[in-house]
Amino acid sequence: MAELKIGIVFGGCSEEHPVSVKSAREVAGSLDLARFEPYYIGITESGAWRLCDDPGPGWEDGRPAVLSPDRTAPGLLVLDGDRYETIRLDAVVPVLHGRLGEDGAIQGLLELAGIPYAGCDVQSSALCMDKTLAYLVVREAGIAVPAFWTVDTDDKSDVEKIDAAALPYPVFVKPARSGSSFGVTKVTREADLEDAMDTARRYDAKVLIEEAVDASEIGCAVLGNGAELFAGEVDRVALSHGFFRIHQEDAPETGSENAQFIVPADIPAESRALVQETAKAIYRALGCRGLARVDLFLKADGTVVLNEVNTMPGLTSYSRYPRMMAASGLPLAEVIDRMVALAMEGTAVAR
Repeated sequence: MAELKIGIVFGGCSEEHPVSVKSAREVAGSLDLARFEPYYIGITESGAWRLCDDPGPGWEDGRPAVLSPDRTAPGLLVLDGDRYETIRLDAVVPVLHGRLGEDGAIQGLLELAGIPYAGCDVQSSALCMDKTLAYLVVREAGIAVPAFWTVDTDDKSDVEKIDAAALPYPVFVKPARSGSSFGVTKVTREADLEDAMDTARRYDAKVLIEEAVDASEIGCAVLGNGAELFAGEVDRVALSHGFFRIHQEDAPETGSENAQFIVPADIPAESRALVQETAKAIYRALGCRGLARVDLFLKADGTVVLNEVNTMPGLTSYSRYPRMMAASGLPLAEVIDRMVALAMEGTAVAR
């Protein structure tokens, strides 16, 4: 008999909905059913919650269900007309990406409900989701970040403060609070800046302009809480052209259209160690717990610069986080076990 009743929440209202569904399918195929009794809770793109047998095709036809924020009726409320059934959950794994999944929203609901959950808490989720705030905190911790400028479209003075002619082109223009490269444009001349800002505004009113760092793109998977953290193998994004646009390919399962992922990264041992230690330092500075993927730039002089932090990285068959963990000897099934253990016990990962 399974030990723990685990809610797997997936889908969501963000542009990363399809990726979340794929992540949930990979999680479903990796769960140890001798340990966990899973309850799959899918959120449609319109925001309807459904309890389904699995995240496979047709999950949207599941029964209406919601997570109760009322601690006197904790867990899952499965609706049937004007009646409902209560299912107590021991923990929730929110396999949600992007807005309302990584920004503290679902985490806040789970805090109200008093249900343990995997991954970062409300504060660190919100902080990491906003790249401008994450840069400020990490820079204050003494770790390099790109030069950047913030434009809040609700504040015309912010727009006027930016001297477009003086920007160090090329620059990247991106939504401050989005993921998977949605709305990101590489701008090489002043004339294209406004169009790029309009593209970013489709996803967020707050726009980030940052210098293009001449460096290799490196990722580090981190797992754990507090002082005891485990860093998986480091990967390198090898680009053939353009810039890296994760999860926007026509057929991502067959590989990226312009990138290959080299795991372990083909970098010197001292650079690998620096990337892992810097990733851990960033993780701690931002208050992360459970898991995150820390993306960095490795410059030719051997120094590293923060790119971004993903607090619920993709867990699909082609995603970077599970690949890096698998290369370090942790298959996804064990990663999930540890995520749940961290959520339930608040203990650190030791390896």
